[in-house]
Amino acid sequence: MSLAFNDIRLTYRTKRGPLPALGPLTLDCRDGEFIAVLGPSGCGKSTLLKLASGLVAPTAGQIVLDGSVINRPRKDVGIVFQQPTLLPWKTVRDNVLMPLKVLRVYQPSDREKADKLLKTVGLSRFADNYPHELSGGMQQRVGIARSLIHNPRFLLMDEPFAALDALTREQITFELQSIWERLGQLVLFITHSIPEAVILADRVIVLSAGPGTIMHEEVVNLPRPRTPASMATVEFGDICNRLRAFFVH
Repeated sequence: MSLAFNDIRLTYRTKRGPLPALGPLTLDCRDGEFIAVLGPSGCGKSTLLKLASGLVAPTAGQIVLDGSVINRPRKDVGIVFQQPTLLPWKTVRDNVLMPLKVLRVYQPSDREKADKLLKTVGLSRFADNYPHELSGGMQQRVGIARSLIHNPRFLLMDEPFAALDALTREQITFELQSIWERLGQLVLFITHSIPEAVILADRVIVLSAGPGTIMHEEVVNLPRPRTPASMATVEFGDICNRLRAFFVH
């Protein structure tokens, strides 16, 4: 599978005239690759995900998935938001199953699939619990499982750990790495955290201030699986410093 952003641009129409939000931007994403996107607030990071999901159409250029242009919302995309937005009156299992019910493809046998995903994210014991009975990190893991229930072609993650405390955030970062290594989806991951990006990504894309364009691409060659010990290495520090230089003047 390949996902390509071909010279895309997005310009909003406002009462004051055109407002460029993103681009020009060209990026090729390969099957099974984990790509992290860094950039200052307002540079168009979240807009990039909206374009990839088909929720927003580019003003110019094309986004192509395996030879087909993305020009409308797609059912084969998994999305994880900053907040897990779980339905409080439904159990954890039923929250995971919600995409299948919304798409009207749910089958009773899918309960077993949901339970397998909950095992993958370490929440087997909590399938019958309700969201308020879970910690913030556990709720976000439910959100990850929910995004995978319909076998998405690729996964879009918009600062999914931003609302978590530092210790929980670090823990779930390594858990996400483990989930991704088992399932192998292409991931496009938006973050403001340089260490988080370096731990997770095969490549880190740095966007300029809006309208966002790619001003740097960092290939992360650290061995996998990456662990807390990886963060103490000279190589990890060097990569973080190179990326930090784009934001600290």
